[in-house]
Amino acid sequence: MRTEQQIMNLVLKVAERDKRIRAVGMNGSRTNPNAQKDIFQDFDIVYLVTEINSFIDDSNWIDIFGERIMMQTPENMSMFPSSLGGRFSYLMLFIDGNRIDLTLIPIEEKDEYCKEDKLTLILMDKDSCLPEIPAPTDIDYWVKRPSADFFADCCNEFWWVSTYVAKGLWRKEILYAVDHLNNFVRPMLFKMLEWKVGIETDYSVSIGKSGKYLENYLSKQNWQKLLSTYPDGSYESIWNSLFVMCDLFRSTAMFVADNLDFNYPYEEDKKVNAYLKHVEGLSQED
Repeated sequence: MRTEQQIMNLVLKVAERDKRIRAVGMNGSRTNPNAQKDIFQDFDIVYLVTEINSFIDDSNWIDIFGERIMMQTPENMSMFPSSLGGRFSYLMLFIDGNRIDLTLIPIEEKDEYCKEDKLTLILMDKDSCLPEIPAPTDIDYWVKRPSADFFADCCNEFWWVSTYVAKGLWRKEILYAVDHLNNFVRPMLFKMLEWKVGIETDYSVSIGKSGKYLENYLSKQNWQKLLSTYPDGSYESIWNSLFVMCDLFRSTAMFVADNLDFNYPYEEDKKVNAYLKHVEGLSQED
């Protein structure tokens, strides 16, 4: 596997030799001073370029980065509509295990690029035309203090969609139930856990994408509870996951409400839990 320095040297060497590339930037975990370093970190590279279409029209130019296992170019895909405007990206996984996510940005967008992410680090500026930016920081990703309305909406969404899970389980529509459990109920639980972490750390940390750092901030008991909310594919385990989620959400939300002087919907919680237990006990003939 090529080292970090070898990849960086290659990225800068390509830029130095190509007149169309006027500046190089990097973002992501490799510029984040608080991110744990490991061999699976992507190289999130940006080339600020002239004549962007000349790059796109001849994709062979990227072969210089090495032999690839696979590549994805989202802006060329029909299934996933482009969201980068006039930009173009190459997501490349190489045979040696390194991954480079390379984005081409028109040089005319240099000011916008330098402002949009506080984890940006400028590696090369051939024309000294980029604005000065501060050292990278992940402050934009720190937990934010919720408003009372956000808290209320989170509680409402959690308890409301939990009834969909119960309905799906009673109907024996396991995919429907799991979809609502994981894609609607779980994000509300994660959001509440995130706010609890924020309170306990004075809103000075990030829990990471998909809550990957949550284990660092939860008690062992709550971490095990969270892990137990992932079902094994049986109806019994999904019911159990749902009720453990409810318990963990309730205790976490009450903590958040107490610390931020919010109102927790105790009556709604009580009624929905009674409904869930009732549905669990219903026979198929009812």
